[in-house]
Amino acid sequence: MLGAGTSNNKVKYSRLAADDDGYIDLQFKKSLPKVPYKAIALAIFLFVIGSSLIIFGALLLSGTIKVEHPDRTIPVIIIGVLVFLPGFYHLRIAYYAAKGYRGYSYDDIPDFGD
Repeated sequence: MLGAGTSNNKVKYSRLAADDDGYIDLQFKKSLPKVPYKAIALAIFLFVIGSSLIIFGALLLSGTIKVEHPDRTIPVIIIGVLVFLPGFYHLRIAYYAAKGYRGYSYDDIPDFGD
């Protein structure tokens, strides 16, 4: 047990270099980005379903596919657009991030807490 005012002489100290600024090179290196595969798969799914609904709704609206109530085709197109837009948006970010365009990264795509 140490008394008041006494120091432990077993600790070795050394002087820091005069040109040391306190930083190391490793803290500035970027690690490889983590690719959110599940989010990209969901974006592909939304893109395909939305595209299909838009095409199907357009065919219903144009009369190529005969329906009994043509006024009910507008909601199919609206739902298709609402499903298509987030899928297209996230696929575009994933594509640009994969190609390495400046300003785009996989961090911009939500990864659902994986």
